[in-house]
Amino acid sequence: QVQLVESGGGLVQAGGSLRLSCAASGRTFNIYAMGWFRQAPGKEREFVAAISWTGRTPYYADSVKGRFTISRDNAKNTVNLQMNSLKSEDTAVYYCAASSAAGTGYDSWGQGTQVTVSS
Repeated sequence: QVQLVESGGGLVQAGGSLRLSCAASGRTFNIYAMGWFRQAPGKEREFVAAISWTGRTPYYADSVKGRFTISRDNAKNTVNLQMNSLKSEDTAVYYCAASSAAGTGYDSWGQGTQVTVSS
């Protein structure tokens, strides 16, 4: 099992930036990929970004492409999400997730961190 802990959420004005971090512990050698998801009030959870643990190609939702950057630090077992040019519609609880194998979905989740963008 992999344990995930997010940090870095908060309140920011529209146009501002925030950086989220996710620290992984436990069976980190099992991690195939890590991703960020978000859930706004009254909405379903949606994919934001993902990156494989050993590869280099990141993936982004169209809604954040060009504004958000996902990165990983394998030595520290962390994955980060740099969020720039934030919009009010980015307001949500952001969750970090880990996948243990290709094509199996995400099987470990963090507790979430709140991001609020004021307009």
